[in-house]
Amino acid sequence: MKKAIIIGASSGLGKGLATILADNNYLVGITGRRTDLLNELRAERPNAYLTATMDVTDTSALVDKLNELTTQLGGLDLLVISSGTGDINDQLDFSIEKRTIDTNVLGFTCVADWAFNYFNQQQSGHLVAITSVGGLRGSRFAPAYSASKAYQINYLEGLRQKAARLPYPVYITDIRPGFVDTDMAKGDGLFWVASVDKAVRQIYDAIIQRHKCSYITKRWRLIGIIMKSLPRSIFDKL
Repeated sequence: MKKAIIIGASSGLGKGLATILADNNYLVGITGRRTDLLNELRAERPNAYLTATMDVTDTSALVDKLNELTTQLGGLDLLVISSGTGDINDQLDFSIEKRTIDTNVLGFTCVADWAFNYFNQQQSGHLVAITSVGGLRGSRFAPAYSASKAYQINYLEGLRQKAARLPYPVYITDIRPGFVDTDMAKGDGLFWVASVDKAVRQIYDAIIQRHKCSYITKRWRLIGIIMKSLPRSIFDKL
């Protein structure tokens, strides 16, 4: 039986991924800040899940908690970083920006570094992170969110370069969703909003196929190409 940890499994994509991994014979360590939601999920399939309450912004405690959960699982083959936050912030409320940075940059980096070092020492493993199409360009609506997702995209690319130079298989997958029907989908006029089930199936396929980068849903690759190719003079006026 393979072993996986999902960071941020109490709701949304993380919860969906926990379910599909359990359906495919994984023993899954599910983590999140809300113990009650983790316990509700574990109660559905107590033999498939182990729970660990953790807040990725508490970086001083993360490593010990990850080590403890991995020991309880009896090893680790896959780690998915699904935790993240971001809010529309037209007024540039610094408390919102700080919360986004603490979660999407500091917490993300702590978990990603731990996972890479663990898999490097083990000489195998797969690190997956949920970034965003929103990380391809800046956003006047949510500056810290788009910037933090750009950080994640580039950090994963750096880890992928490091992994490519290893003589053993360590895989890095960047999952870039567009709009998915979760609490993270904020704002008016959203389009191409995928259901959680559809998004999770495509993410699972990308994990199994060990994609380096995958847009969710697949049509968002077109939006990504358009966003990256728009001249700055046009993009600044959007």
